Amino acid sequence: MEHTKVLLAEDDYDFGSILKQYLMIHNFEVIWAKDGEEAYTLFIAEEHQGAKAFDICVFDVMMPKLDGFSLAEKVIEHDPEVSFIFLTAKKMKEDKIRGLKLGADDYIVKPFEADILVLRLQNILKRTQRNHQSSKNEQPFSIGAYIFDKQNYQLQFNGTIQRITEKEAQLIQYFFDHKNQMVKREDVLANVWGNDDFFSGRSMDVFISRLRKYFKEDPTITIESTRGVGLTFKINN
Repeated sequence: MEHTKVLLAEDDYDFGSILKQYLMIHNFEVIWAKDGEEAYTLFIAEEHQGAKAFDICVFDVMMPKLDGFSLAEKVIEHDPEVSFIFLTAKKMKEDKIRGLKLGADDYIVKPFEADILVLRLQNILKRTQRNHQSSKNEQPFSIGAYIFDKQNYQLQFNGTIQRITEKEAQLIQYFFDHKNQMVKREDVLANVWGNDDFFSGRSMDVFISRLRKYFKEDPTITIESTRGVGLTFKINN
């Protein structure tokens, strides 16, 4: 059985060494970079080998040369379906919201026990594997004037392709499965984000704004919000 491949970007040598050893004990294959720039170089090098580069990424936020957020943005451009976790010593709300806006699967504030990271990784991978299995054999289908290709993370309109992230694809699929019916915010959060805390709720609001922009070319598609109640993905055709 192949080990799960992790890209760890952590500039604190002692902490990074501990995390790498602990993950390896739990059967993760770990590639450790000492700064964001090195991490990006390693990611591209693995990607050029032809196979999926990494199963999941663990990025420290505060790093020299390239911070964790900027690193994640560059990685997502190459692989929108990669899962990632941010590590930070800061407790600023703005930082956590920025990470969630990028589609982070989790956000861990230092100091923390290494086994917490292992558990978070295992939970994310289980959820990701379920999502991949459910979409593996799905064919592209129409949503109004758009073609939604969940397997390849694409939304097409008049031949123009919009690349989307895994979480955006999951949100589109959930809304389409419940089209023309109101769904509670907490149900969307539970099914797409895995929890319904404050920060995930803020992240969801950002993702819904993105979806409204993606679907704006088709006036028959709207995402309506009923304050304090829920959301309705309407397709009038």
